[in-house]
Amino acid sequence: MSEETVRRISIADAARHEGQSVEIAGWLYNLRRSGKICFPQVRDGSGIIQCVAVKSALPEELFESLKNLTQESSLIIRGKLRAEPRAQGGFELDVDSAEIVQRVSEDDPYPITPKDHGIDFLMDRRHLWLRSRRQNAVIHVRHEVIKAIRDYFDSNGYVLVDTPIFTPAACEGTSTLFEVDYFEDEKVYLTQSGQLYGEATAMAFGKTYNFGPVFRAEKSKTRRHLTEFWMVEPELAYADLEDIKRVGEELVMWVIGRVLDKRREELKILERDTSKLETVQAPFHRMTYDDAVAKLQAKGSEIQWGMDLGNTDETLITEDLGRPVMIDRYPSSVKAFYFQPAPNRPEVAMGVDFIATEGYGEIIGGGQRIHDYDLLMRRIQEHNLPPEAFNWYLDLRKYGSVPHGGFGMGVERFVAWMCGLEHIRETIAFPRMLYRTTP
Repeated sequence: MSEETVRRISIADAARHEGQSVEIAGWLYNLRRSGKICFPQVRDGSGIIQCVAVKSALPEELFESLKNLTQESSLIIRGKLRAEPRAQGGFELDVDSAEIVQRVSEDDPYPITPKDHGIDFLMDRRHLWLRSRRQNAVIHVRHEVIKAIRDYFDSNGYVLVDTPIFTPAACEGTSTLFEVDYFEDEKVYLTQSGQLYGEATAMAFGKTYNFGPVFRAEKSKTRRHLTEFWMVEPELAYADLEDIKRVGEELVMWVIGRVLDKRREELKILERDTSKLETVQAPFHRMTYDDAVAKLQAKGSEIQWGMDLGNTDETLITEDLGRPVMIDRYPSSVKAFYFQPAPNRPEVAMGVDFIATEGYGEIIGGGQRIHDYDLLMRRIQEHNLPPEAFNWYLDLRKYGSVPHGGFGMGVERFVAWMCGLEHIRETIAFPRMLYRTTP
């Protein structure tokens, strides 16, 4: 076989090349031996394929190299693809030739073996753990979630406008800010949200979104929290609370549909019960904060009016529901300074949280923003924030102010929900948590 005619393909594209001679570049995932035949399983990041190496068809030295290859050794392997329904992925590669790029030493073997390992062991080796089928599946689902989010906004007239990571002031509250030394003794902060800047871009473009990392210095060790995570934040001019609910509901349904359509194989690897995602249909359940407190108290929660909902409360709210619930009109005291108060009830904010099913908690938080200059200035002062840091933000209420709103959706919580994961730490390649900043 002339190697010049061999085309390198990804394993995911094997079906398009059945019966052809191809080349696959990857790493040894697993190896079985049976006398004069060995079966190297090779992964390339897009999938795993079983190769069949027959001693009589290969140079003896090459067969012995393949037969004794160590886990995660890198290799380029060539041969003819054929359909094999019993094999993972439905295809096998009959080996004609191979090149061992780097052989992992037997004296220092790949540390993550098929046996069970503790979570700390795996997290310390996260740079290697990502090679496993489970982690590969999670990150592919994450990729699809992000692509679907972008596609929704891009196809509905929104303009992507990136917002700064360094900010001069708090957005969500000063207690969770990461402070950074800037030039000439100036202090800046890692962004908690791009929302304030998103409001400025909405006044320029009508409908915008930003999508990037945000940072919260919360000393929390719950399964729902990271100190660095990714959030998409749309903002809409000429919008009220009901508009925000509609867009959030559309977005959630769009993304779920895409994941179910494109990532069935990954969900199968993760043993995700997809029926629980398939039953998520619009319209979502709706209730006010008042109703939520009454429901929780009836279920035995000690929550009182004026308290924010905790993780347990969010789980209790949805335990008897097959669809997410939108909870709106929270007490203004538990919401950020920029929320519009409800008409004729100033102690209540025009905000909404989307609570996912199966105990995955809040996946969207947002609402209508204050558009009156004097009221916004008063709220800034009530929250003991420095007005001078918000001069530019107040300008938006001086020059063509309109009712407007938006929300934030955290990617990692959404991915955890899609994948049915117990902990959010598996939803991002290199998680940052209270006691973890490596690798």
